[in-house]
Amino acid sequence: MGKLDGRIAIVTGAAQGIGNGSARVLAQNGATVILVDFAEAVEAAAEELKAQGLKADWRRADVSNLEAVQAMVDDIVAQYGRVDILHNNAGVNRRVKFEDIDPKTRDFIFGVNIIGVWNMAKAVYPYMIKQQYGRIINTSSVTGTRVVDEGQTTYSMTKGAVSALTRALAYEAGPHGITVNAVLPGWVRTPKVEQVCRDSRPDDPESAMRDMAAFIPLRRLCRIEEIGDLVAFLASDEATYITGTEMVIDGGSTLPETFDILHA
Repeated sequence: MGKLDGRIAIVTGAAQGIGNGSARVLAQNGATVILVDFAEAVEAAAEELKAQGLKADWRRADVSNLEAVQAMVDDIVAQYGRVDILHNNAGVNRRVKFEDIDPKTRDFIFGVNIIGVWNMAKAVYPYMIKQQYGRIINTSSVTGTRVVDEGQTTYSMTKGAVSALTRALAYEAGPHGITVNAVLPGWVRTPKVEQVCRDSRPDDPESAMRDMAAFIPLRRLCRIEEIGDLVAFLASDEATYITGTEMVIDGGSTLPETFDILHA
């Protein structure tokens, strides 16, 4: 018996990376998981889970479009009867200095990271109220909420907004049996991070990965499944009294007051 048996979960940004890892862990714990992404690869991601004997489905959607999101959620509920868990994970980033970023790029990042998170929560919320049960887990970040970096002003702003929404919605949703929490990852070994390492050091991308890990107290990057484990915990009955929290999962990377290269 899995701790999420019988639950219906939606995971956005699930074609790869954190969302894909989360979908896998939720399904391994017994949930039926609907993987959502704008990328065509979401179908293959869902089929891979099904090939492993897990319960999975998929939808393609632009989370920044409320009408499309609402239609998708309505369709999911019509097919599965309810929606219990939302992992609001879809997100994008563009590392651009503030003086160089243009309104089009700003609006793209805002559209996915803020509006998309709002849209998904808005679409599932009435169903969760009707059920008097729901688990909403938002992917925020340590960037913008705990630390900052050059070229990350716009991204940081969006993640601050996600954390603020988490707290505010948790306050409103509590009387309806709905919990709302956020996970704040640090450096995670996703396909995008691996690509950055390959681009920066094509001859030895693993050395770039090791250099990144050297500044993390646990001396490694987070595995995507470890984010999934935290999401599954927050979605389970083990976390019924946890709401409005921001759970940092960064291997201690935000602990140092300064980076000491002598100890790297």
